[in-house]
Amino acid sequence: MSALSLEPYRHVLARPALRRALVLGVVVRLPVFATGVIVTIHVVTELGRSYAEAGVVGAAATLSMAVSAPWRGRLLDRYGLRRVVGPSIVVSGVCWAVAPWAPYWALLVLVTVAGLFLVPIFSLVRQAIIAASAPEQRRTAISLDTSLLEVSFMIAPAVAVAAATQWGTTWVIFVNQMLGVAAGLAVWVLDPPLRGEQEAGHGRSSLPWQAWVRGPFVVACSVAAVATVVLAGSDISFIATMRDLDSLASVGIVLAVWGLGSLVGGLVYGAASHEVPSRWLLVGLAVTAAPMALATSVWTLCALAFVAGLLCAPTIAATVDEISRMVPAERRGEAMGWHGGSMTVGGALGAPFAGAALDRFGVGSGFLAVAAVGLVIGLAAQLAPRVRAEAVEETADAAPGAHRGAP
Repeated sequence: MSALSLEPYRHVLARPALRRALVLGVVVRLPVFATGVIVTIHVVTELGRSYAEAGVVGAAATLSMAVSAPWRGRLLDRYGLRRVVGPSIVVSGVCWAVAPWAPYWALLVLVTVAGLFLVPIFSLVRQAIIAASAPEQRRTAISLDTSLLEVSFMIAPAVAVAAATQWGTTWVIFVNQMLGVAAGLAVWVLDPPLRGEQEAGHGRSSLPWQAWVRGPFVVACSVAAVATVVLAGSDISFIATMRDLDSLASVGIVLAVWGLGSLVGGLVYGAASHEVPSRWLLVGLAVTAAPMALATSVWTLCALAFVAGLLCAPTIAATVDEISRMVPAERRGEAMGWHGGSMTVGGALGAPFAGAALDRFGVGSGFLAVAAVGLVIGLAAQLAPRVRAEAVEETADAAPGAHRGAP
């Protein structure tokens, strides 16, 4: 068993740039996590539409963000942070300033456009954290960020829903999105470096995409997507189980315990002396998700959710770490965009897939359905070759013009 120590975290937090990036990550993600639930409530209550129509708005936002993630990541690599974030702040800010008062079809269009020009917060934060950490600290830094992400996830929706009950969804959406604009402005002003000191001299890479979009990269993105299928499918399965137990009011407790498990698991993974491949972590996530189908009370579900949560953050953190090591620094924004897009697609597929299983086979089947997908893909991924961390760098060095400082 890997030795655990808090020493890696002490070294990580001793770096001022890394501390700033971690705090920035927590703050700027809060509006993002609040958006989905509050817009759904707004469509159903304020606009008087069905849950299906609310789902269409969510799907449109999800699809637009998934499409834009690699594109905006490529722009980050090519033009830098400020030249990409500036226009995003303006376009998404205008869309969200109007959207809360728009009728349904106009809201659908505005949400889609805002998604296409969304400030790439997740990609930016991860790149800033990778740039601020030494190579040997990268896994610890990414694990810490993924664990802190759980804090944002647990806080933001609860605060947004509580605020909506007091002041209504229209103004809560507006205030939340203006906070998102402020977060984008903070990123623009701080302009955190997206490449480390040893990478700062790299110009635009002439390394062809075929050199890094290979089996291992596709596997890492696939693992990230399927892990998110398991997470999103578990979300809706929690609600179905709690409704069956006539304890729907306690679903927040279960989700909080699940998030706590993920937080603990991420911290433990970051402190471990050896990495665990993401493909094996996905298998573990699937194996621990399946028993939640057997829950017979709120407390047994909480206990099983905590255990399953222990593998959530480590699985995602491992995919980020692996991709950061197999892609040249000059293409990291695009690579993180593909990673983020993969997770977005996985999140969009997970809930309806689990929902279909629940409708057909009843309570508990949602957990089993997504766990089966995770197990099959996790085991299939074992057949794919792994790539050494240095492999892409060696390829880059061999490519014409792909040297340090190349234009």
